[in-house]
Amino acid sequence: MAPSLLHGTLYATIFEVEKLRNGFGFNLCPKIVGSKLYATVDLDKARIARTRILENEPSNPRWYESFRIYCAHTVSNVIFTVKDQDTIGATLIGRAYLPVEEIISGYQVDRWIKILDEEGDPIQGGSRIHVKIQFSRVTQDINWSRGIKSLDGVPYTFFRQRENCLVTLYQDAHVPDDYYSEFLTSKGLYKPQRCWEDIFDALSDAKHLIYITGWSVYTKITLVRDTRRPKPGGDITLGELLIKKANEGVRVLMLIWDDRTSVAQYKKDGLMATHDQETWDYFRNTNVHCVLCPRNPDNGRSRLQGIQVATMFTHHQKTIVVDGEAQEGSSKRRIVSFVGGIDLCDGRYDTQDHPLFLTLDTVHRDDFHQPNFPDSSIRKGGPREPWHDIHCRLEGSVAWDVLYNFEQRWHKQVGNQFIFSLNELGDIIIPPSPVATSEGENETWNVQIFRSIDGGAVTGFPEKPEDAAAVGLVSGKDNTIDRSIHDAYINAIRRAKDFIYIENQYFLGSSYGWNSNDIKDADIGALHLIPKELSLKIVSKIEAGERFTVYIVIPMWPEGIPESASVQAILDWQRRTMEMMYIDIASAIKSMGIDANPKDYLSFFCLGNREAKKMGEYIPPEQPEPDTDYSRAQQSRRFMIYVHAKMMIVDDEYIIIGSANINQRSMDGGRDSEIAMGAYQPHHIGTTIPPRGSIFGFRMALWAEHLYQMPEPFHFPQSLECIRLINSLADENWKNYSNNTFANDLVSHLLRYPVAVSSTGEISTLPGVEFFPDTKAKILGTKSEFLPPILTT
Repeated sequence: MAPSLLHGTLYATIFEVEKLRNGFGFNLCPKIVGSKLYATVDLDKARIARTRILENEPSNPRWYESFRIYCAHTVSNVIFTVKDQDTIGATLIGRAYLPVEEIISGYQVDRWIKILDEEGDPIQGGSRIHVKIQFSRVTQDINWSRGIKSLDGVPYTFFRQRENCLVTLYQDAHVPDDYYSEFLTSKGLYKPQRCWEDIFDALSDAKHLIYITGWSVYTKITLVRDTRRPKPGGDITLGELLIKKANEGVRVLMLIWDDRTSVAQYKKDGLMATHDQETWDYFRNTNVHCVLCPRNPDNGRSRLQGIQVATMFTHHQKTIVVDGEAQEGSSKRRIVSFVGGIDLCDGRYDTQDHPLFLTLDTVHRDDFHQPNFPDSSIRKGGPREPWHDIHCRLEGSVAWDVLYNFEQRWHKQVGNQFIFSLNELGDIIIPPSPVATSEGENETWNVQIFRSIDGGAVTGFPEKPEDAAAVGLVSGKDNTIDRSIHDAYINAIRRAKDFIYIENQYFLGSSYGWNSNDIKDADIGALHLIPKELSLKIVSKIEAGERFTVYIVIPMWPEGIPESASVQAILDWQRRTMEMMYIDIASAIKSMGIDANPKDYLSFFCLGNREAKKMGEYIPPEQPEPDTDYSRAQQSRRFMIYVHAKMMIVDDEYIIIGSANINQRSMDGGRDSEIAMGAYQPHHIGTTIPPRGSIFGFRMALWAEHLYQMPEPFHFPQSLECIRLINSLADENWKNYSNNTFANDLVSHLLRYPVAVSSTGEISTLPGVEFFPDTKAKILGTKSEFLPPILTT
């Protein structure tokens, strides 16, 4: 049967299996059947759901588990697989096949299906599985392509949407008082906020609690560095500030990821590089309670899977929860939280100028960060690695959800020690309540917290599968998974009506839809839907004769030595992802017979800077080794601006900000632990006129940062005029960035991502541009022959 596109939602129930034994004993080896049985739902070779493990039900396992599954797959069969879990992995018992043609029209199927062996024959004893399944096409969803309108929150999530909250949006760690910030303010678009200054104030003002989660926290950094905006005590380091607050009686609790990676090659390649042990040593024997948290596996995994989780995956959340001043006249305090992509560590402090050399003897003298060159140091000089990131502050009842996330993790890792109980909080903190803003109720926000996390990292998940399913948790073998960040992205993409703007550190996934002929795509396991959902959204708009544009900003390469195996492998996955999307789009253009370029609908960009030498500039006492990436970059005076943001804006109505990358590690739920928020302003929803609230202003501020201009087409990102203008500007910036000679600073930083896209969607290098400038690193990446995909996807 020819494959069919299932784009929508599957509602599936696995009831039970019968006759796994016959009258004469096991139909298969006793070692195989009867100990720890589970079942999965697969769309051809892509696994989309899995039951819990059942023990001691060898002949008639009864799960009665239901699943609500987003799908965007072109397949022939829905496959129900029965397996037996063992110490090393799992043993296949058999598979039952349901042709897609039976459900694609939306009819419910409720039946017993024969279980077959690998040769396609019924397994001995005639065993069957009882399932129920129904497919709902995405276009049947009343919210499809209609924007936010009356969004009640993403359904089936652990945290519900909170109303009447306040959100502060931050671009980069700091925004100086300069022409850029004055221009934005004067236009009434956006009043720039200053992330690390606000964090410094929040920590300094805390009277009862400071709770921090981090992938990395470095005690030697300072949060206040702008000499034009001094603060009392602003020269204190983060470590000194936290000890000071703890000595004042504030409960300072920290959960820092414990990097257990034992393979030196991975660390060398830049995948993992934290100060975990150094930070723990710093706070030892102080009043700060700093706990190193390994990414412990849940109890349901095999021994091999457990080793993978503990050594390959991380706690990636970056949150701060403090008590702040409540409304006037109250003796109690309120909860304030920070969420986003910026770690409290070295290398993160930057401004919209993203200097390479200019600040090496000032704000970056003691904070030189350049992990892309071996043996880089301030003594050998720049370029430093500039850092672009996005963060936010949350006030109102949603801030309590961030607090609860911390409490769940602390109770799992530590127990009840040191942390305030709910009763204790009630004595000092006002309960969750609406936030009053100086602009009035028209500027309030509706906000929802999402996570990627599992039972190995938190307490408090429902134990019964039906209770877990009611709040969107997935029962996988013997663990419970929250992957609501992924669901939030899919929900927002499906609602989008005009455009999507993404900034993210990584962009790879939907490997089930790749078009590879040199690897088995089914073996890669990067199964999240985000890239495929984006391309299918564009295809649907092309078919409807409507405009839709997706802008994606990513780094030139993932942080690390660009020629290394891990970085090259990630670039290879990224190239396959891009090509899958462009082939979808090019096919739709051809089938509709329109004259268009795939990049009129989807364009990828990166950021870079180039600085002319200045009088009085820092002169390093040493030099890099000759004929290295380091020396070439120093001579050419250029380097990428590292995009570490994890943000998506939809139609200028809705925004997602958090710690999650667009890769399987972040979206899986059972790999890296993540947190994000999705938010909108109910009084700034597009109707007959485009929305012009804080999200619109924030996007315009980001585009002003990247392009240093704000022409009228920027107000209408979905338009062909806008995407072609931005592509033209980015093309010109790439030429100026990549030229062998230059005379002046690069005025704006948005560059085309240096690949060519054919009319049929194939990705190739630009003419004569196989490597990133100043390197021998292939832009399209290289397939790794030894790194497991689970690490690099």
